[in-house]
Amino acid sequence: MHRPPLGPAEIVVDLAAIRANARLLRQTAGVPLIAVVKADGYGHGMVESARAALEGGAEWLATATIEEALALRAAGVEGPLLCWITTQHSDHRAAADAGIDVSAYSVEELDAIAAALEGRAEPARIQLKVDTGLSRGGAPRAAWAEVFARARAGEEAGLWRVTGIWSHFACADEPAHVANDRQEQAFRDALALADQAGLRPELRHLANSAAAILRPSSRFDAVRCGIAMYGLDPAPGEATEIGLVPAMTVRAPLVMVKELSAGDSVSYGHLWTADSPTTVGLVPVGYGEGIPRHAFRRDAPEAAAQVGIDGKRRPIRGTVCMDQVVVDLGGDHPPVGSDVIVFGPPAAGGPSAQDWAEACGTINYEIVTRIGGRMTRRYVDGDATEPIR
Repeated sequence: MHRPPLGPAEIVVDLAAIRANARLLRQTAGVPLIAVVKADGYGHGMVESARAALEGGAEWLATATIEEALALRAAGVEGPLLCWITTQHSDHRAAADAGIDVSAYSVEELDAIAAALEGRAEPARIQLKVDTGLSRGGAPRAAWAEVFARARAGEEAGLWRVTGIWSHFACADEPAHVANDRQEQAFRDALALADQAGLRPELRHLANSAAAILRPSSRFDAVRCGIAMYGLDPAPGEATEIGLVPAMTVRAPLVMVKELSAGDSVSYGHLWTADSPTTVGLVPVGYGEGIPRHAFRRDAPEAAAQVGIDGKRRPIRGTVCMDQVVVDLGGDHPPVGSDVIVFGPPAAGGPSAQDWAEACGTINYEIVTRIGGRMTRRYVDGDATEPIR
């Protein structure tokens, strides 16, 4: 039975898909799964995604910030929880009190954590991140020995327990890239140095989604999976097809159909002009909802992003507006109120998030994470409800 959108547009998240993806990734890796739910669960909803991942067998959760981690705790989400971005304003004491593992990159950061923990009876939980070649967050190689020594001194003083050492790949989505071998070896070097310093972490983790699937040697004690947990391919064209199911469907109603004559132009700047009579449809989503403005480009109209209407792909025509887009119906007249599938899993009948990423020259991570704005979000359970339509 057709279910109309709630409001002008909606994001439908299938929690059963997240559970199934978590279960599949856990089985594939053969080591504990750290489910990454940062950035509001990559646009899927942080709390709901976290619960589904745990139900699917994830042993750990991870966020980017302490604030995100504290929000999970406030929602009643329990279990091991890691975060990795802090600032001078971060509340390390609150994180420790909530049993959150906080990542440290430097001696200065460890000193700040120590100051925040002053007078606390129980040791806090910290993990050390080392930079193995991404050149982003993490202790650089020249600082490893000093950071490990300070971390060990803090353990001996009863301030904290070092629960993990970790790093992050730069090129895991390109399995043949030479950086992967170099980073894995650098990580092994860091682990050896940490061992010499007397650190005995329970968790050593390097693999992200792509490496968890494609690089067994990098799995160590756990894998961190973000995008794959939501059913999207972390290495398009490279990742083994293991049966991930996209969890997000973005839908909107068709609100107008109109005739165009040859020579009629569409939207701001008249970047597209009909070369023959056609029909176009109006869809009430735009960059205010996170639709990329470059989903249509004058220089490549044939590569425009598409939506699904009545089982057919309909390309965007003309400039994406703040609140709406125009799509080419090719002479068809689907009824006003018809379902428009912006993107979703194959069963939804439209393009995928990966299709949109390729049309917009970006990655599927950005497509699902940026979508939202005025859209409502609805949760379904594919094990217990009718198919998403």
